[in-house]
Amino acid sequence: MNKNRLFTVLLLFISITAGAQEAPVDSIRFFTDEGLIHVNLSTDLRQVQTETRQGVFQQASISMLFPDSTLINETISVSARGNFRRNYCRIPPMMMNFRNKGAPRLQSLGKLKLVIGCGINPVDEELLLKEYLVYKIYNMLEDRSFRVRLMRVNYTDTRKKLKPFSQFAFLIEDDGDMARRNGCHKKDEVKMMTEATNRDMMTMVALFQYMIGNTDWAVPTNHNIKLIFDKKNKNTPPYVVPYDFDYCGLVDASYAIPHETIGTEKVTERVYRGFPRTMEELQIQLDIFRSKKDSIFKTINSFELLSSKTRKEMTSYLQEFFELIENKRAVSMAFIDEARVN
Repeated sequence: MNKNRLFTVLLLFISITAGAQEAPVDSIRFFTDEGLIHVNLSTDLRQVQTETRQGVFQQASISMLFPDSTLINETISVSARGNFRRNYCRIPPMMMNFRNKGAPRLQSLGKLKLVIGCGINPVDEELLLKEYLVYKIYNMLEDRSFRVRLMRVNYTDTRKKLKPFSQFAFLIEDDGDMARRNGCHKKDEVKMMTEATNRDMMTMVALFQYMIGNTDWAVPTNHNIKLIFDKKNKNTPPYVVPYDFDYCGLVDASYAIPHETIGTEKVTERVYRGFPRTMEELQIQLDIFRSKKDSIFKTINSFELLSSKTRKEMTSYLQEFFELIENKRAVSMAFIDEARVN
């Protein structure tokens, strides 16, 4: 190969490599990759703390270092979100808006929820990591679920009112992306009765919420539930997709208190909030849980960001569920006799 041809090939390689490095982030792959992303986020954190209005965004600088050493520095906007945690937590959860002229590579991510520890001590970080695992567990059971991406975030207050701090956090997949990759589309704030949704999926969701000890959800009010609709068949009932699991017994946050209508004192006490199903319907869904049991336990036990003690507590809590579903009488009592009637 002569020098001119070699030089041409080298320029072509550099051009292709540079183009790949400048390409927008793949929003689907972003949530299928498992590696930890290291993030620097700079914004007026005091303003995030004190803003009481919903949907008020402010400018932020973000730096993302991906596992393959790709580094992206761009400008986005962020806002505080949530209700209870905005008043209770040191830094509230945020909505990150990547649809910004200053974010040509990250704007493909759209608007994503950033889940943050309620405080900055190790206990708060542990709760966040436990909730992250709950999402990963449900991903094993059902593709129509929200994927999450774990990050290590360094927070800097641009006005220097708060000291910099570092903590694990995770992003939740955009609901539109989640719907599209499952051949569906989303609809916001759809009012629908629980039993008007896809029956099999609703059974799965109710059983999963029971397994993790979560009663903080409701279909008719869209509380911690997203409905997605099949694109090809408009007559198909919508699928129920759960999210926001920090109030579940498997996480067992100190601030999580059962609603008085539930009739329990602790979130670790399981209550089935599904409607009656036949034993056959239940067993079809429970077989999915049984088939994934080893994978679920392996995921927890291999997650070394949590202490061995915490991992053991989580698997012990889940083991109670798996023991129950092997007893047909117990299944009948928990999911038929004690099912909701209204």
